Amino acid sequence: MDSFTDNALMLKVKSGDLDKLGHLFKRYGRSLYGFYFRFTRDPELSEDLVQDVFERVLKYRHTYRGDGKFITWLYHLARNVLVDYHKRAARLGIREDIGKKEEALPDTAALGEATEKEADLKLMELALDHLSEEKKELLLLTKFQGLKYKDIATIYNCSEANVKVKVFRAVQDLREAFRKIQAKGISI
Repeated sequence: MDSFTDNALMLKVKSGDLDKLGHLFKRYGRSLYGFYFRFTRDPELSEDLVQDVFERVLKYRHTYRGDGKFITWLYHLARNVLVDYHKRAARLGIREDIGKKEEALPDTAALGEATEKEADLKLMELALDHLSEEKKELLLLTKFQGLKYKDIATIYNCSEANVKVKVFRAVQDLREAFRKIQAKGISI
């Protein structure tokens, strides 16, 4: 089944061969989980959001045309799931607290012999939490999920140049947030 392209598998799902959805889940479930986990730091919620994405793949399979990359279509759905989650959370009065995320990060003793690189990664994750949702999402899609600017432009319905500018600004803001956190001397 690995010989089938993503588009071919999704076209089979669209035509009613729902067993093929499992293959797409195997290919992209972990990637989507990582995307959501970097946003939420909540394993159960991340799993739920991944399930929501694949429920939408099934529900909206009739809208898939197959003329673009499947991964672009998938992350468009994933983005919508995240937006809907935030709207629902705001409506229910659920608020994400950055302080809680800071407390959830292990202290120096818990890390034991963690390398400086691992500590910097934890600081980077904390710095990501200080960015706007759009900037955080752009960085996760480009730097962690490996999507191309062209694909993100399709997801955002804007030009590739616009995405490049937004990513550049997001990187600048991330760098500044990282420096501020380092300056505070937060123990990771």
